[in-house]
Amino acid sequence: MNKKEYRYSQDKSALLDRMKKIEGQARGIRRMIEEGRYCVDIVQQLAALTAAADEVSLLVLQDHIQGCVADAIRSENGAHHIEELIVTLRKVMKR
Repeated sequence: MNKKEYRYSQDKSALLDRMKKIEGQARGIRRMIEEGRYCVDIVQQLAALTAAADEVSLLVLQDHIQGCVADAIRSENGAHHIEELIVTLRKVMKR
């Protein structure tokens, strides 16, 4: 059984490195809460974690557009992928 390889797999190493950093940030924030650190410091770290996660999302989304969506458009089957992309963007932007 062949597993489809998505375009983001080209960036897999960099994406995994970013995710490891995000995991480290999350552990650090947990420690800050456990230690009773200053509220604003915790919120600033949460904002940094959110920004890092957003960047990973953007990189995966970029690869999705350049790969899956572009391939679907080239094969004249793009309507579904474009609609799916719009729905995804709406969900992401509602935050």
